[in-house]
Amino acid sequence: METPSYILTSSTPDTTGIVAGITGFLADRGALITETQHFRDPPTNRSYLRAVFHDAGKGGLPDLPALDAAFEPIGRRFGMEWKFHDAHRRCRVVVAVSKQGHCLNSMLNRWHSGTLPIDVVGVVSNHEDQRRLAEWYGVPYHFLPIDAVGKQAQEARMLELFESSGADLLVLARYMQILSVDACRRLHGRAINIHHSFLPGFKGARPYHQAYERGVKVIGATAHYVTEELDEGPIIEQEVERVDHNMDPDELTSIGHDIESVALNRAIRWHAEHRLFVHGNRTVVLR
Repeated sequence: METPSYILTSSTPDTTGIVAGITGFLADRGALITETQHFRDPPTNRSYLRAVFHDAGKGGLPDLPALDAAFEPIGRRFGMEWKFHDAHRRCRVVVAVSKQGHCLNSMLNRWHSGTLPIDVVGVVSNHEDQRRLAEWYGVPYHFLPIDAVGKQAQEARMLELFESSGADLLVLARYMQILSVDACRRLHGRAINIHHSFLPGFKGARPYHQAYERGVKVIGATAHYVTEELDEGPIIEQEVERVDHNMDPDELTSIGHDIESVALNRAIRWHAEHRLFVHGNRTVVLR
């Protein structure tokens, strides 16, 4: 049997004694801390902490609900937002795609090889193009065309599949549809998009062509949480690559596909490992 292992994440107004309070609480219950990250954010005067721990062998570590209840006085004392997570529980992911499959292919390969700590429980798409890829990996493929039922009904069906699968995260892996305001609100903090540009520049469609027309020397990709404002969600990760005037839009697009996959996979990993903290429109990544 696996030794129970947990992750504590906390966000609190910065003050003295936060780290001592948390580590003392864990030590009193026989917990062995195996990993910890702590960051004080000066602009917001907030303190962020992530700690991974397990029972040190004394048998005194309770289950998650009991831990949460016991921790409440400390949380109240510091005005803390906190959560205990089961470190062995893998994040359940539904992936939404359209016609392009480079991000999906990279994600499925990393998941299948065990290097991405998630469970992909389904792929949804408004096109049939990526069915063979998903089914090769043994992942259910849900074809939800928009023209047949209309965009609102199609989106409702996608959200229904997301909830019924017990998914924790929706990944928009080059899903070329804009989610409704209602969907963005329902999926707040549970949806990540990859935008094929280094935001906040070149928003919207055909960013590589926009970059080519501007003669940029660096192109990028941005993984961010989905919000009601298109391409404005809190940025999780960005990746860049140098380019030059010899490259046409097709070459920029090919390079962009590689860096999109890298940025998206990192963002998914950090979310799955509970390394991300959102405050306003900024993120803190403890890694």
